[in-house]
Amino acid sequence: MGAGGRMSVPPTPKKSEFQSLKRVPCSKPPFTLSQVKKAIPPHCFQRSVLRSFSYLVYDFILVSLFYYVATNYFHQLPHPLSYVAWPIYWAVQGSVLTGVWVIAHECGHHAFSDYQWLDDTVGLVLHSSLLVPYFSWKYSHRRHHSNTGSLDRDEVFVPKQKAAIRWWAKYLNNPLGRFLTLTIQLTIGWPLYLAFNVSGRPYERFACHYDPYGPIYNDRERLQIYISDAGVLAITYCLYRLALAKGLAWVVCVYGVPLLVVNAFLVMITYLQHTHPSLPHYDSSEWDWFKGALATVDRDYGILNKVFHNITDTHVAHHLFSTMPHYHAMEATKAIKPVLGEYYQFDGTPVYKALWREAKECIYVEPDKGEQGKGVFWYRNKL
Repeated sequence: MGAGGRMSVPPTPKKSEFQSLKRVPCSKPPFTLSQVKKAIPPHCFQRSVLRSFSYLVYDFILVSLFYYVATNYFHQLPHPLSYVAWPIYWAVQGSVLTGVWVIAHECGHHAFSDYQWLDDTVGLVLHSSLLVPYFSWKYSHRRHHSNTGSLDRDEVFVPKQKAAIRWWAKYLNNPLGRFLTLTIQLTIGWPLYLAFNVSGRPYERFACHYDPYGPIYNDRERLQIYISDAGVLAITYCLYRLALAKGLAWVVCVYGVPLLVVNAFLVMITYLQHTHPSLPHYDSSEWDWFKGALATVDRDYGILNKVFHNITDTHVAHHLFSTMPHYHAMEATKAIKPVLGEYYQFDGTPVYKALWREAKECIYVEPDKGEQGKGVFWYRNKL
């Protein structure tokens, strides 16, 4: 799916699970960032307003089409069919809206256009429509990109060391516990992160994406946090008025459940991009930006790769060059693979299997035996 003539790239050959789990190197790379950049065709760094909007318009056409069919025809279906039609609508509408979320994410990285004001305007409208505080997320996400792989300063999905694991973790280290944990993570994980910084970087005091005076933000950013909050409140008020006019059930079916699907995909995509048995994490003695950016993994979501504008299978390139527009990321990924070599990690394991495996294998991090004090940490699961 897509618009603007997305370049087709031959699929990455599938690795065996053993190869996918093989640790990536954690030593200083034998290449530099400039060498990686030189391998990418220069046009991949060019942003086009027209082309960027073409993807957004295409997504909006699909969203409008699904909405029209659901609201005009589903009520005419006999009851058994309506019970099937609504879940299909929720799945496809949520998937396409995740693509809209990704375009707003592009705006937050200044990858949508050459104009910062346009990126922020589009991003604010799109993210607010999905109940995301745009600037709040933009600044915390920028710090994530600045500190990826750091146990001390990364912003999200920061793994705990064994000593910090809570007492109840051992009771969840079983199939039922993992199912419960994943269910909570995929349903309310995103709002918990925004409101309470759950799974985020620990701060000395309460951190919240809606608090302009919280520890996540500095003085120059506080006004824009207020703007983000106003955007979310405006959409919340619109939903309230819609519920009064159409009924709460209508709002939940048409908007609410697809939004839950978006939130689930968002958490799952982010979790799987940064959680993998082969990936290292570093403390302050070993971390540097380049090694941290390479400690990510590309995944294969099948047809959803295109629906999600390839945020899923080009994440390594995205962390290296976050202002590159998504419609060039596949070409860039193909170009940098020979340079990165073993430092490039791709896992083609089906996503549902990978999600379960990572929940089982990646519980905490610690150094290898005999490597304490060297600053490199790997995932473990023995409690």
